Amino acid sequence: MIKIAPSILSADFARLGAEIEEIRSGGADYVHIDVMDGIFVPNISVGIPVLKSVRRATDLFLDVHLMIDRPIRYVEQFCAAGADLVNIHIEADSTENNLAALSKIRALGRKTGVTLKPGTGAEAAEPYLPLADLVLVMTVEPGFGGQSFLHGQLPKITALRRELDRVNPGCELEVDGGVDAVTAPLCRAAGANVLVAGSFVFGSTDRAAAIAALRNG
Repeated sequence: MIKIAPSILSADFARLGAEIEEIRSGGADYVHIDVMDGIFVPNISVGIPVLKSVRRATDLFLDVHLMIDRPIRYVEQFCAAGADLVNIHIEADSTENNLAALSKIRALGRKTGVTLKPGTGAEAAEPYLPLADLVLVMTVEPGFGGQSFLHGQLPKITALRRELDRVNPGCELEVDGGVDAVTAPLCRAAGANVLVAGSFVFGSTDRAAAIAALRNG
């Protein structure tokens, strides 16, 4: 089943609760929340207070993507704030610390995710795959919305799907970056089953039609 996770990075924050309700009624499966610290990526976005507010506003699954340095320092707080899944970048710390962070997330009853930047090969994810509920492949450089899709990431998606089918077949495979009605079918064909889209969904006047296009187009 293909799941759609609109990213609130492209939402109107002056009416965020209403925006989330519109994507919920439009058929979204997840809310994707991009957390940026200005260190791991060259931008600052939202944090724990916004996550708490979103949690109060919706019962949708909250997919929290931590684009932050040394995420082990904060994963417990994000779990407590209402994340359903906490996703860390494997480039953000040592393998030892990242594995410890995933163990903390799981011990708190939340789902775990790991993310790969475009320059990180599929093989770098191997130590994490048995502990992951979701693997995210970035198809743009993390840090800003509205970038163009990097088609060179498609073979990585396929390689990860093949390896996940071998070691952890229940793990979801997510794609984030430049996903729209043209690139979504490419991601699905490569093996992804969760699609993150920000500007394509929130930039549309018909959110339900945009979500349906990503899922079925």
